Amino acid sequence: MATTKEKLIGREREMSELQRSMESVRSEFVIVYGRRRVGKTYLVDYYFGKKYDFSFVGGHRLTKSKQLRNFAKALKKYAHLQKQPVFAEWYDAFDALEEYLESLPEDNRKVLFFDEMPWIDTPQSEFVDALEMFWNGWAARRTDIVFVASGSATSWMVDKIVENQGGLHGRITNNIYVRPFTLHEVELYLQSRGIGWDRYQILQAYMTIGGIPFYYSLLDARESLIQNIDRLFFRQNGELSTEFEELYNALFTNADKYTGVARALNSVREGMTREEISKKTGLKDTALTTVLRNLERSDFIIRYSQYGNKNKGAIYRLVDFFTLFYYRFVENQTGKDEQWWSHNFQSHSIDSWQGVSFELICLTHLNQIKKRLGISGISTEASSWRFVPAKDSKEKGTQIDLLIDRADRIINLCEMKFSVSPYVITKDYEQSLRRRMSIFQEKTKTRKALVNTFVTTFGVASGIHHSIVGSEVTMDDLFEQ
Repeated sequence: MATTKEKLIGREREMSELQRSMESVRSEFVIVYGRRRVGKTYLVDYYFGKKYDFSFVGGHRLTKSKQLRNFAKALKKYAHLQKQPVFAEWYDAFDALEEYLESLPEDNRKVLFFDEMPWIDTPQSEFVDALEMFWNGWAARRTDIVFVASGSATSWMVDKIVENQGGLHGRITNNIYVRPFTLHEVELYLQSRGIGWDRYQILQAYMTIGGIPFYYSLLDARESLIQNIDRLFFRQNGELSTEFEELYNALFTNADKYTGVARALNSVREGMTREEISKKTGLKDTALTTVLRNLERSDFIIRYSQYGNKNKGAIYRLVDFFTLFYYRFVENQTGKDEQWWSHNFQSHSIDSWQGVSFELICLTHLNQIKKRLGISGISTEASSWRFVPAKDSKEKGTQIDLLIDRADRIINLCEMKFSVSPYVITKDYEQSLRRRMSIFQEKTKTRKALVNTFVTTFGVASGIHHSIVGSEVTMDDLFEQ
């Protein structure tokens, strides 16, 4: 369907799903959702070449009457009406849309695109009820309607549409979730824009803005990464200096609850259990469940079970790189020193942040790690593990941030290290790793073979302590498709 000459990076599966909907012999209800700025609208516009039989974009924080006025304006445009209609209710608006669509040739599929749908559903608007009537009473009984709905508020899209328990229950025919770019896709995107950074620089950029395509579109190819970060984040009125508040408010109702959990997780490198999050934030029971579920749905956090206990003690970690960067460096600096990043990028605090961020990149690129290890076709389960000794015990605690439990009775204990050169294993570090393996075997009673797997930027340096390394994954492996 796409007619634009501009190249679309990645999104092959999503494009295939849109194509399947167009080739269907029934009417299709397609939802496209994902976090703000991830490229949902661009994907749909690209595939359809912006050629719709009707298109409408919800307005942020507009009243019901203003949403209906904008809908009427769009209908006037597409239906070539002489006079703009006036609607008091969404039922009337959808009735008018039906009347217009019925006037179109019967042998063509009719594509409707409702963008930012969560914003349309203002309090007491009855928008979803009217949409149910439109779909169940008219569109679903035809064979020529392709209704595409998009929205950034993932929690609304899932609760009100995907898991709708009313008239839309089970009516969604195609569910497309648009995820952030991987490192591979970011590299392709930057190349398409003439930005020739090496993979080490791209890795550092990913630590700052993650895999959000819109943020990369703001980069200036004439500037270094350091200069771009100063311009976007630390300069007065920088284009990303106010993005944080807009991001959470656009995605979540009662955004302060979500930022509270994000801030709590940001404060603990190793991640937190549900109980620890509750104690830190004061959120409990259903309220906490809702916040954690929606943050996970939106790719802001990941949840890993603890090895040997799938149902209790799961570890939550914040993996939205933009949020991590904002809390760590931007929140209290914007406008104070417009070249703050240039003046501080070699500091110890930034070195520490890069180490944590590299770990999170590894956690979000687990498929690439498995591919490098040659276990993509083997059933695996990724988890974390921690041992906390009793307060009166002389035992030492330990933690493994990522272990890969394999069906072939091998467990990869992953060490993730970010460095500017091949990583050097010292005598003390080797002893620490052997002690950790011993504690893990003793406490878990596992009989599986344990393999220390190092995930590093440039590999592990040769030396007398290299024998502790059972397998290696490098930065280049993380850039694989």
